[in-house]
Amino acid sequence: MALNITGRADAQALIPEEVSNEIIKSLPRESAALRLMRKRSMGTKTARMPVLAQKPDAYWVGGDTGLKETDKAAWENKYLVAEELAVILPIPDAVVDDASYDLWGELRSELVEAFGVRIDEAVLFGSSKPASWTDPSVVEGAVAAGNATARGTNGVDFVSDVNEAMALVEDDGFDVNGFAARRRIRSVLRDLRGADNHPIFSPNLHTEGGPTIYGEPLSYVDNGAWDDEVAELVAGDWTKAILGIRQDITYRIFTEGVISDDAGKVILNLMQQDSAAMRAVMRIGYCVANPMSRMAPNEASRFPFSVVTPEAEDEGDG
Repeated sequence: MALNITGRADAQALIPEEVSNEIIKSLPRESAALRLMRKRSMGTKTARMPVLAQKPDAYWVGGDTGLKETDKAAWENKYLVAEELAVILPIPDAVVDDASYDLWGELRSELVEAFGVRIDEAVLFGSSKPASWTDPSVVEGAVAAGNATARGTNGVDFVSDVNEAMALVEDDGFDVNGFAARRRIRSVLRDLRGADNHPIFSPNLHTEGGPTIYGEPLSYVDNGAWDDEVAELVAGDWTKAILGIRQDITYRIFTEGVISDDAGKVILNLMQQDSAAMRAVMRIGYCVANPMSRMAPNEASRFPFSVVTPEAEDEGDG
């Protein structure tokens, strides 16, 4: 394991040179999944939730003395398993002493963004998803269920593609209550034109409460986690995607101790090498509830999300 340490060169912009007293940086991007998905507190590492797997039916009774039939309902368990997301940031004491800013405070906000990126990558696209999270990611599950439509194949503009994506979710018995999209979709919506070529990007697409499409909120994933090659936009019932919070992000600064590699070799001794290290830890679980729907009884082809995929390439293009 290579040692990554924030050295003087990395923090030079924070060490004053009688030039500026402000830090210029991008606003940390939080997790779109944490904004959109249903959140549940977890008191243990594993939480169990029953989900309806079979609905009971009713039957007409034949005649005055006909026999009434029986039927049943059934439930299956969904599990949230909290997995740990963590990082250690070591910094030499001399760098902290020479900086006129609260380095640890600055790093806390950056870590919120870093954790958000990893969460979005895992739950939206399945990237580095923990093995214990057995439910598919949002995009993978939508594609596997057949809830995918290619951009440009459903009408005159992008909103027609969004409408088709919504229809796929509705056909499965769910209602779309929000969207997640790549940042570039902003320009696509701004460029929508009417029959006389005038822009139609209006309050029905963007309101003071935030961007919306067909009245449902739209969240742009602008923290770098979005996979442009896989999806343009995701539509769905976000109450069916659940994030279990076993432990919110906690921070602890160590001034003593050692950091070792996978082989146990010490690569940094905090006391001996005059350094400190911030450790950030979060424990979170994920699952997707896919309850029985009379409109789509087959679970394999039923999913509460759909995706607009990138425009299909022309097979004749070389």
